[in-house]
Amino acid sequence: MTSPNRMNWLRVVSTFFLGLLIAVHGTPAQQPQTIAGPNTSSNPGRPVTVPLTITVKESGPEPELQNIDLVISEDGEPQSILSIRGTGTNSPMTIAVLIQEDVVSSVANEIKSLAEFVRGLPKGSRVMVGYLRTGSLQVKQKFTTDLDKSAKALRPPVGLSSVAPYNPYVEVIEALKRFDSQPLGRRAILLVSDGLDTSRGVDSSGPTQSIDLQRAVTESQRRGVAIYGFYAPTVASQANILLASNAQSSLLRLATETGGHAYFQGTGAPVSFDPFLRELDSSLDRQAALTYLSTHLNKGFHRIAISSATPGVRVAYPTGYVR
Repeated sequence: MTSPNRMNWLRVVSTFFLGLLIAVHGTPAQQPQTIAGPNTSSNPGRPVTVPLTITVKESGPEPELQNIDLVISEDGEPQSILSIRGTGTNSPMTIAVLIQEDVVSSVANEIKSLAEFVRGLPKGSRVMVGYLRTGSLQVKQKFTTDLDKSAKALRPPVGLSSVAPYNPYVEVIEALKRFDSQPLGRRAILLVSDGLDTSRGVDSSGPTQSIDLQRAVTESQRRGVAIYGFYAPTVASQANILLASNAQSSLLRLATETGGHAYFQGTGAPVSFDPFLRELDSSLDRQAALTYLSTHLNKGFHRIAISSATPGVRVAYPTGYVR
């Protein structure tokens, strides 16, 4: 029989070694949460939502969204699609209409057309109206589902260089932050601007040299917002062919890398926004929000590629995103 003193001694020794084991190895770690979608492995992942626009060749009937075969890869590796929410005139979206205050005065004639575009958005859409001007973004109407209220918030731009923004991209970034409080899904910005950033000098106004343009692209990709640009010159960009070229190229980069589109009519002010709005309306009808399970959890830029095996189908999408 074991004596009481020996039993107490054994308990002390056992407690000592148990404490030593915990001190060395720590308590059992909590396993990372795994989100499993269709055909996924047990690897941990994080959902990422990106906008994409689906176009179909005019010949033949347009296939239903659920019948379109889409494949997505991130950094060259296949990823699993979790959901596709989209397209059609009955699918609401979240959109900000932004107008640069110092664009040429002829843009004032387009306010009625822009208002009609807003009123024609799908029921349930959320719309914000803002103006890019000196100091900060002037929000004339916060996001609301009252489309008529948003349409009435539109007004002609001032058209004076004295109210010009620091550069348009700083305030585009400010507008993008307003999307954080909005539901995920189809998201877009309609930007009426010359797209020119001369804040660091004329020689640094090219599309690959603007720091704030790159930041606007990054923040847009991070939030899954496609940007559609309507080029409208200012007095400065209209008077200089080189500046006009840099401005349009910058606007084109912003749109292309976020999954949107840029619209131009030469290097001058467009005669009318009506052709732009018809094409934009058609593009938004074909825009969807694709959510997939990203298995790349490290920080940095992640390049994505989306393709379709369905005959006649093409897709436009952001070049990637920064985690």
